[in-house]
Amino acid sequence: PSAHDNEPHFITRSGWLRAAVLGANDGIVSISSLLVGVASADPSPRAVLIAGVAGLTAGAMSMAAGEYVSVSSQSDIERADIARERQALSDEPEMEHAELVAIYRHRGLSAETAKIVADELTRHDALGSHVRDELGLSEVHAANPLQAALASGATFSIAGAVPLIAAAASPASYIVHIVLIVTILALGGLGVFGAKTGGAPVGHSLARVVGWGVVAMLVTAGIGKIFGVSV
Repeated sequence: PSAHDNEPHFITRSGWLRAAVLGANDGIVSISSLLVGVASADPSPRAVLIAGVAGLTAGAMSMAAGEYVSVSSQSDIERADIARERQALSDEPEMEHAELVAIYRHRGLSAETAKIVADELTRHDALGSHVRDELGLSEVHAANPLQAALASGATFSIAGAVPLIAAAASPASYIVHIVLIVTILALGGLGVFGAKTGGAPVGHSLARVVGWGVVAMLVTAGIGKIFGVSV
């Protein structure tokens, strides 16, 4: 039973939402920066379109591969720790039981109640109890490399296409200005989406996404200015 059937916990979305927001944010900022740099040097629609499509394709593949590799490393660590717990339960069950009792006492249970809880959970599912309460792992938070890769790659492509479409539809002399405006609006939309999907305050998320996105573009432009090139 649930005390709030109409308001599910948003924590179940954390795995794919993190990867989706990361991919979308990177898509918007990196493709916009690329387009602004190319348009500053050669504002012809053909040059901008070729650079944008190439950046969009390479970026999506890179994000998907990077997420898969990094989350797979996390998954490897989790599986290794679970295997160690399984072996420890086989070699030293009394010691593992004592660890479980200590964990529950640390959380506020009396010694007697902690022992009862540890006894019953050990009989029910000893490994599951240690994985959850000693390692802090659960099915909700378990690493899912494929899910993260698909979410990040897809959102990079979708979000990165926004400034690309804006650039393709803009007159050559206004590409830079329109791309920058569309980028800020897209970042704002991403901030609202992330907040609404995760059940967080919209204002904080909006300010964070837009603020850091603008900072990233300013730093990119500043580096280009220092070295005398359009970036």
